Amino acid sequence: MTDMNKQPYHIPVLLNESINGLNIDPQGIYVDVTFGGGGHSKEILSHLAPTGHLFSFDQDKDAEKNSFQDSRFTFVRSNFRYIKNFLQYYHVTEVSGILADLGVSSHHFDESERGFSFRFDADLDMRMNTRASKTAADIVNNYSQEQLADVFYLYGELKNSRRIASKIVKYRAENPIKTIAQFIEVITPLFGPQRQKKDFAKVFQALRIEVNEEMEALREMLISAIGLLKPGGRLAVITYHSLEDRMVKNLFKTGNIEGKLNKDFYGKIISPIKAINNKVIIPTDQEQELNPRSRSAKLRIAEKL
Repeated sequence: MTDMNKQPYHIPVLLNESINGLNIDPQGIYVDVTFGGGGHSKEILSHLAPTGHLFSFDQDKDAEKNSFQDSRFTFVRSNFRYIKNFLQYYHVTEVSGILADLGVSSHHFDESERGFSFRFDADLDMRMNTRASKTAADIVNNYSQEQLADVFYLYGELKNSRRIASKIVKYRAENPIKTIAQFIEVITPLFGPQRQKKDFAKVFQALRIEVNEEMEALREMLISAIGLLKPGGRLAVITYHSLEDRMVKNLFKTGNIEGKLNKDFYGKIISPIKAINNKVIIPTDQEQELNPRSRSAKLRIAEKL
């Protein structure tokens, strides 16, 4: 555990906006489902009375090192998709607020051996939870050409996904792709020099999402979160790419992940929640300048009816 005054290994994005959005009850129970460096959790704790409590989730062993020694705080080393199960274990059936910052920690990109960044050579890993078995190398070497094309198209939104998949399958027939350097060597001819870094980022995003089952986990967490919130409770979610933002936007607008509008006899939308901010909240110019990784961040806040 670490000192709460220690500089976090990840600068929290939209910190004040997300904490204000939670409308914290000092005696309430709160959940930070993406603990990371602990920046958001630390701020939530600063608003809680001795009778309040915060549960923070993170599946990464490195994040656990940042946890606090505080009687009002419980760290749960688990994927946030299991939020309901673990809160039941702690005899918690409803909470006052839930915060999710879906961005990958800058720590992960800076730790070369984790394999999240194309800036370093390392094993092709990308596991958030190092106890999980499936790595990026497993996907690259074992998925069919069609499966690979789907991953790059759906999660990287890459128009040349079929060409990428074909190139990988041909290469791996002769040599297994085990490292980032090998992988970059394979895909480099498929991208022009001007957009190369952006396209590499999309490829790596797609693999990371598939390795960690991020979209499935997000869907499960969001559905559980709505069920856990007490009436008047708040859900604040910070997204960074269109796939996760679309899912959150649908839920906040219609009450379901699919975005299907259900209306009563009078035409009123039937939903267990309502959006607090009709216009998405983005970082200020100053925050974007100080923390470039915040530039794609969007904050949405909803309240349980």
